[in-house]
Amino acid sequence: MRVAFIYPPVFKDGKIPLLGQNRQFKYTHSGEIKIFPLIPAQAVSILKRDGNEVLFLDAINRGMAVDEFEKELKKFNPELVVLETKTPIIKFHWEWINNMKPQMKNTRFAITGDHVSFFPEESIQKSRVDYVISGGDFDISLSILVKHLQGKSAMPSGIYYRDGMEIKNTGRALLYDNLDSLPFIDRDLTRWDIYGEAYLYRPCAYILTGRGCGREGKEIGGACTFCIWQHAFWQRKARLRSPKNVAEEIEMLVKKYGVYEVFDDNESGAVWSKLWLEGFLAELEKRRLKGKFIISSNARAENLTEEKCRLMKAIGYRLLKVGLEAGTTDSLRRIGKLETIEEIKENVKRAKRYGFRIMLTMMVGYPWEDVKDVKQTYKAAKELMLYKTHFGDSLQASIVMPYPGTPLYRDAQNNGWLTDDGMDYEMMDMEHDILKSNYDNAYWCRKMWNIHKHPLFLLKSFLTLNNKRDIALALRGIKSLIGHNKDY
Repeated sequence: MRVAFIYPPVFKDGKIPLLGQNRQFKYTHSGEIKIFPLIPAQAVSILKRDGNEVLFLDAINRGMAVDEFEKELKKFNPELVVLETKTPIIKFHWEWINNMKPQMKNTRFAITGDHVSFFPEESIQKSRVDYVISGGDFDISLSILVKHLQGKSAMPSGIYYRDGMEIKNTGRALLYDNLDSLPFIDRDLTRWDIYGEAYLYRPCAYILTGRGCGREGKEIGGACTFCIWQHAFWQRKARLRSPKNVAEEIEMLVKKYGVYEVFDDNESGAVWSKLWLEGFLAELEKRRLKGKFIISSNARAENLTEEKCRLMKAIGYRLLKVGLEAGTTDSLRRIGKLETIEEIKENVKRAKRYGFRIMLTMMVGYPWEDVKDVKQTYKAAKELMLYKTHFGDSLQASIVMPYPGTPLYRDAQNNGWLTDDGMDYEMMDMEHDILKSNYDNAYWCRKMWNIHKHPLFLLKSFLTLNNKRDIALALRGIKSLIGHNKDY
C-alpha cells in the first residue's frame, strides 16, 4: 500500500505548533524546538520494512506552505493517510480531513494520538475519518491495520471505525512487550537531520530506550496526574529495549550518520534501571563506543542516586532533563510526583556534583496554590540553577495543562477548578488559563525563564564554555530564550 504519515501545516500569529513527540502542546515563537516524532518515525519504518510505499511528511518542522504540502501529498497519491493529533489542534484536523476527503476520493484517513486514545468515538462522530488508532503503540497497530486492509491480517486491537451508522471497535489497545523486534528508525526516510533542540549538541539524534515512565523495583511506573502519555498511552507501565539493541542503534547512528549527541526521549529514560545501565555500559565497552558519542536523557530525580550517577558518568551521559514541577511537597503530592521537594533538590545537586548538566522543568498555575507557593517554585529553581552551575544548565517553565482524560483534569472537574476556557479544546494551548489560578501565570513563567539572565548564572556559564560546540549551543539557546520570552 501507499501510506502517508503527515503533519499538515498550521501556524498561529507567526508561531509554530509543538505537536510531534510533545507531551504538552503550545504555539511558540522559538524556532529552535524541533523534536523528532519517534513513534510516527517508527511507524513508517515498520511499514517500509513490510514492503509498503511510505511518505513521511512533517510540514510543520519542514516549514512547508499549504500549497506545497498538498501538492506533495497528492502527488504521492496515498491509499491511507495517517495524522497524529492533540487536544488543542484536533478541531483543525477534523476540518482538514473533511476538506480533503472529497479531493482524495480513493484515500482512507486514520487519526491517532493521546487525545483520541481517551476519546476515540468523538473523532468518528465529528469528522469523516475512517479509523481511529488508540493507544501508545500506534506504530505497531498501524502496521497491522495496513496488513488487514491488504487482506493479510485481522484488525488489531484498539481500532475504532464506522460500520454504516454504527461505530465499532476492536477493544482496548494492547501494549507489545518485545520492542527489540522493531526495526531501527529509517533516518533518511524521516529526515532526521532537520530535528533538534537548543540544548543539544549537533549533529544530534533522538532515540527511545523504551516506552513508559519506569521506577526501580515498581511494577507500576509514573503516576503524575498531569501526564497524558502515562495514562492515555502506556497504562503506567514501563518497557525497555535491551541494552544490546540500543547500543546497536547508537553504533549505527555514530558510524553511518556521524551523530555526536543522542537524546533518549523515553519519559524517564532508561536510567531508572540499574541493571539496564550496567548492561549498557558493558555493551558500549565491547563495541568500543565509549567516548565516541555523548548521551542525554529524561530522568526522574529519584533515580539520581550515587550508584546510578557513577554508572551514567562511566557511560558518557551529559545532560539530564528532570521534572521539578513545583516547589512544595504539598503540590508535588497533589500531582502524584511521589518525591518531596527536599529529595528532588538533594538528588539534583548530587547529579550536578558529578558534572551532569541539568535541565529543570517546572509548571505554574496550580489552582490550590497562592503566591507564596509559586515563590517556593521560583526559589527552588533558582537555587538549583545557581548550584555548581556549568554551561549547558537550563530550565523550562510553563503553565500547567491538564488535558481531558487525565486524572488532573478529572480533579479539576470535581473541584470546580476549570475556567470557561477549560471547556474549549482550542484554548488548551498553554496560552490560556484552563485552571483557576491565584496568581499571574505568565508573569511567573517569565520570571523563571529569566533565571537564565541572572548575573551569577551568566558568569558561571561563560567561565565554563569549553569549545566551538559550546558557543554554537549558546547562540541557539539565546535565540530560543528570546522566543520563549515572547510566548509569555
